[in-house]
Amino acid sequence: MIPFNSPPVTGSELDYMRSAMESGKLSGDGGFTRRCQQWMEQQFGSHKVLLTPSCTASLEMAALLINIVPGDEVIMPSYTFVSTANAFVLRGARIVFVDIRPDTLNIDETLIEAAITDKTRAVVVVHYAGVPCEMDPIVRLTEKHQLYLIEDAAQGVMSAYKGRPLGSIGHIGCFSFHETKNYTAGGEGGATLINDPELIARAEIIREKGTNRSQFFRGQTDKYTWRDLGSSYLMSDLQAAYLWAQLESAEQINQRRLALWNNYYSALQPLASQGRLTLPVVPEGCTHNAHMFAIRLEDNDTRERLIAWMKEAEILAVFHYIPLHSSPAGEQFGRFHGEDRYTTSQSERLLRLPLFYNLTDNNQKTVIGSLMSFFR
Repeated sequence: MIPFNSPPVTGSELDYMRSAMESGKLSGDGGFTRRCQQWMEQQFGSHKVLLTPSCTASLEMAALLINIVPGDEVIMPSYTFVSTANAFVLRGARIVFVDIRPDTLNIDETLIEAAITDKTRAVVVVHYAGVPCEMDPIVRLTEKHQLYLIEDAAQGVMSAYKGRPLGSIGHIGCFSFHETKNYTAGGEGGATLINDPELIARAEIIREKGTNRSQFFRGQTDKYTWRDLGSSYLMSDLQAAYLWAQLESAEQINQRRLALWNNYYSALQPLASQGRLTLPVVPEGCTHNAHMFAIRLEDNDTRERLIAWMKEAEILAVFHYIPLHSSPAGEQFGRFHGEDRYTTSQSERLLRLPLFYNLTDNNQKTVIGSLMSFFR
């Protein structure tokens, strides 16, 4: 079986994890955590990066950090993973979903302003497939209405919009290091990028269970105590050791994934020219990270037949997401503003092909060959 995904392995993970175990500091904020955070601060130009157990935890931190309270509204796309909405619903917010663009499947920036009310507190953009949202007009809009801008960049590590790394543009950025992402912390993991310096001190407190423990260990206070709301949002240093091995090879991983993505694009271009499928779109000025290669087919029936065809050839291809606004929880905790022109229709056509760092050239040729056979 050719899997849909396999976590990246560079070869240094075990050595670094052993070093973390021997350090006697496993619970978080150890040496490997500091290395990862400093690397990301330098790489992405964020004022402060804090490792977390998951991107879900980072989004929950963001909701706490911007003081979401019951009755607030948060605007986001419906075509995203449930954590994007859950983090704000947990604080009592009502989610306002808006439609996506048909090319990138990102939030349609032209529809956001009409969804703003006097209850709106934040806009959450999701950089789907590591392809940037159209950030300039969204930044202008959030500044005009004095709203927080949160980037769900779970899929966007190493992508950029007009030269600016994703996750570093909004007030807060959220990364994922889940095993399905380009870089992993040994299964789960995330990071919160604090781009507004005024939020840094409170972010550290929220991450440390609501205490000023970080300041205590830096010698900035003689004791630490409960100061604010918070939770346990620290990644273990054992996971950070695994992640450090990935970040050391970040460019190598990135280039390999881009090569695989380009192979798919070139091989499937004839089918796209014939109108048999739609290839992914990367707008001008956007740099993507080859997080996924997703094709769109004529309809859901064609997708189901292709999935079965490839499964028979021992190739696993998958789809996602069921739009949040059509789910039971989405109907309870949110509402869709405007017309659903593309969210549902595009979600029913999309199919993700196997794409991961350790995918061999021969296995990719097998995937491409199976696709070509199906359309013949």
